[in-house]
Amino acid sequence: MAHDPFPAWHPESLAARLPALRRRAALTRETRGFWEARGCTEVETPCLVPVPGMEVHLHGFRSRFEPHLGRGEGQELWLRTSPELAIKRLLVGGAGSVFELARVWRNGEVSPRHAPEFTMLEVYLLGAGLEGLMDAVESYLRAVLPPRVAHAGVETDLSLPFERVTVAEAFARVGVDVLASVDPATAEGDAAALAASARAAGLSVSEELGWEDLFFRLMLEQVEPALGRGRGTFLTHWPAPQAALARRDPADPRAALRFEVFAAGLELGNAFDELLDPEEQAARFARDVAEREALYGAGWAVDADFLAALRQGMPPVAGIALGFDRLAMLAAGVPSLEEVRWLSGWPFGSAE
Repeated sequence: MAHDPFPAWHPESLAARLPALRRRAALTRETRGFWEARGCTEVETPCLVPVPGMEVHLHGFRSRFEPHLGRGEGQELWLRTSPELAIKRLLVGGAGSVFELARVWRNGEVSPRHAPEFTMLEVYLLGAGLEGLMDAVESYLRAVLPPRVAHAGVETDLSLPFERVTVAEAFARVGVDVLASVDPATAEGDAAALAASARAAGLSVSEELGWEDLFFRLMLEQVEPALGRGRGTFLTHWPAPQAALARRDPADPRAALRFEVFAAGLELGNAFDELLDPEEQAARFARDVAEREALYGAGWAVDADFLAALRQGMPPVAGIALGFDRLAMLAAGVPSLEEVRWLSGWPFGSAE
């Protein structure tokens, strides 16, 4: 989209975006209908929270509550980066399968595919497992998107069965044995082992990168360009150091029960067969907080209330977070997120 000389509210600017915006409105209706028909309840969870999310590399927007009416004490709060931790509390409480069209905020993310404020579709299916969730997501995308979608010259035929490939298989296509670099006991990655495998495959890698940085460099440069082209792709069974809130694979503890879904060359969503063990989750959160502080300075503490809920007992569930703005972009056939936003999510300039 060429730079619009008018503000987003200007009649000429809005008129140019209106067909895509109406398609977005239809997508919202279709999304609610699809998941409600499958027994999911739509929920709403708080946007302003003490802990915005536990992902190490996401940056939050800080705020503060200052009481002046009624009772309360001053408290530092954040705009959520995800509704995940809140929704899982509802699962513990007995809400059943649920979904939320959630407004979320991530500081510093601006590009044609990213905005600091955007809408996330989160869906949690009780008892589905990873395979059942993939089946549901594939059906959803086929139901609400055109039969063929395209972005930046990459086209996907959604009528074709989606490819399901593990991260290990995707790396093996470029000659790298990624799971050989993961310790099955500690779930830690060995950067030297991963670098050696990459060099043996003829790939040039830096000696200075840690395991995570090297993994994502190889993913971005060697693996992702082949995903979601021609037909949709589920990239499954991520290495255990990237488990986040997913269970580790009982059949191979070097991998986690996690997938990402790709179409038109875009990552559309990230999913977990959710971890139910509160002590393992507490240990992961402690490592996340320590890593965030080491990299970025003080941020926020472990979400103790979420861990208390997990100790109460969460039912077996698989959940996915889908970038709804990206879905709207594909549905409308437009090249950037700004064309499917009623008003710009980046008020200080165009997201280019």
